[in-house]
Amino acid sequence: MSGPDTEPDITTQPRTGLTPRQARRIRVILASVLMAVMAVLLVIRLAASTSFLVVADYGLALALCGTVIQLSRNGRTRLGTWLLVLGVAAALATDWLLLP
Repeated sequence: MSGPDTEPDITTQPRTGLTPRQARRIRVILASVLMAVMAVLLVIRLAASTSFLVVADYGLALALCGTVIQLSRNGRTRLGTWLLVLGVAAALATDWLLLP
């Protein structure tokens, strides 16, 4: 016997996870912290060797962090998260594998 009284009410179940606003705020904070870390790493690497490739690598990572902040503000948090993870990993891998 099915009817309107036998179906579970979705609105009474507690919500799990983050709200979209909380998710955006976390991504913005994470991207800002990673931007500061990339800036510190850039200064450290420039003190060791002044190379255009070092500036380009960390400059692109800084620009990527800024792009992720804008994407998160516009509600594209999943895309921003993937870009942030892959971009920072690529920048660090490039520094470790390719740069002098």
